[in-house]
Amino acid sequence: MNNNRLCPCGSGFDYAGCCGAFHTGEAQSATAEALMRSRFTAYVMDNMAYIQRTWDSSTRPSEEKLNFGGEEIVWQKLALINAKKGQADDQKGVVEFKAYYLKDGVEHVLHEVSRFIKTNNRWFYVDGVVKAASQVVMPKNEGKNAPCSCGSGKKYKRCCGA
Repeated sequence: MNNNRLCPCGSGFDYAGCCGAFHTGEAQSATAEALMRSRFTAYVMDNMAYIQRTWDSSTRPSEEKLNFGGEEIVWQKLALINAKKGQADDQKGVVEFKAYYLKDGVEHVLHEVSRFIKTNNRWFYVDGVVKAASQVVMPKNEGKNAPCSCGSGKKYKRCCGA
């Protein structure tokens, strides 16, 4: 990935100054949210080594189980919904998000609530509860100016339709 491109995590920063620093080991995530964003970006970039490294050892699956059953998934964008705790001085955190992806050319959304813990001053992903995983359906007859069905409050054309 070009280090001057915007980071896939949606932060608005360039990749090198955002998740790229976490992926190379130059920096550590200061919050659970930052770790979650960097993990999403790792999925976008197919960086499974980073996913494994940031997964708590008590719940980490084998690398073979990280391929989503062999399905071809193209991660598109991340929408944060809520974060509880998970700040630099916390030991635990919870981050709720929606991750949009293409599967067989059709847009889907994964809505998850993820748990994180800090061990030896480093954040790790523990596990997540999938609240929903479904195909994104644009409301009929409302077009791109309709509110986005993901619940972001934005117009479809500026959100999932972008």
